[in-house]
Amino acid sequence: MKKDMGCSCFGASIVDRKRSVARARSDMEGNLVGNINQFSYNQIKTATENFHSSNKIGRGGFGTVYKGTLKNGRQVAVKKLSAESKQGVREFLNETNTISNVSHPNLVELIGCCVEGPNRILVYEYVENNSLDRALLGPTNMNIKLDWGKRSAICMGIARGLMFLHEELVPHIVHRDIKASNVLLDKDFNPKIGDFGLAKLFPDNITHISTRIAGTTGYLAPEYALGGQLTMKADVFSFGVLVLETISGRSSAKANWDGSQKFLLEWAWQLHLEGKLLELVDPELEEFPEEEVIRYMKVAFFCTQAAANRRPLMSQVFNMLSRKIRLNEDQITAPGLFQDLGEYKKSSADYSTYQTSSVPATITEITPR
Repeated sequence: MKKDMGCSCFGASIVDRKRSVARARSDMEGNLVGNINQFSYNQIKTATENFHSSNKIGRGGFGTVYKGTLKNGRQVAVKKLSAESKQGVREFLNETNTISNVSHPNLVELIGCCVEGPNRILVYEYVENNSLDRALLGPTNMNIKLDWGKRSAICMGIARGLMFLHEELVPHIVHRDIKASNVLLDKDFNPKIGDFGLAKLFPDNITHISTRIAGTTGYLAPEYALGGQLTMKADVFSFGVLVLETISGRSSAKANWDGSQKFLLEWAWQLHLEGKLLELVDPELEEFPEEEVIRYMKVAFFCTQAAANRRPLMSQVFNMLSRKIRLNEDQITAPGLFQDLGEYKKSSADYSTYQTSSVPATITEITPR
């Protein structure tokens, strides 16, 4: 009997999977954006000192990021996607096509790419202070002190970037993975939204997209996480969670705050109901304007309301943060927690397991309707 070396107990054969990746690469060759700068693989190798480990500055769901220096002296961030990942290939195509012609002070600039053999590489502007996640939750020896002035400016900058994506660009863009590790900080701590590999173009004439669920647990809007219903309000929900993280210096994916099994959003809402919101503030913030900090947290609650249609547009969020709109606090309703969703209701054990997963890739797949 002839032995099939390519069989797999998981359905598709190894040969089929390799062919699938090869087809995706072939498709990409014909779909690359024509006006994006294209670098040779040798140029990228030289810039990163052959992807030396000392130049490694991060790792995402689909590849590794290195610091590099181009021949003209410009520093760049080089995102090398996994050569064997079909999903990484899809992300590469999506990212180049989505933001190659997009420019905004609060978005990371895509400088160019490399498509050579199996290599799929994105070249971005280098952002000096790494990610907001690293600044808030990284090692204390990094000596990055974020006072309230910096934190409030970061929240405003992210809001401005999302407002641009949602309301000023045509077609609009839903990012789908707004989180602290995808917000980079430049030398002056101005925030720049990065990683558009999961982004979706959103034409004006549709109300929502039914799509596979992708993103990071702790930031996902409930109607999207459990029903695959994507609107721009999913980004608004993620932004609200991010504001609470920025104020508290705590991770949204970690449970057991204040000795309870509550996640950050759930705990924040409990403190709000008890009139103790200031207990959420990062102990590292020694001085801060209490009234303004509380207003930011209440804006976060507006953003994270369970019903997507009750969440504001990002332009309204920006105006609320900047005091151009007075907060009608009577309109704030409870945040969208997964166990609130009736037929999707989980046991507390299931909820905990679902929320604490830290895999930043697709959580599940839903066939588009």
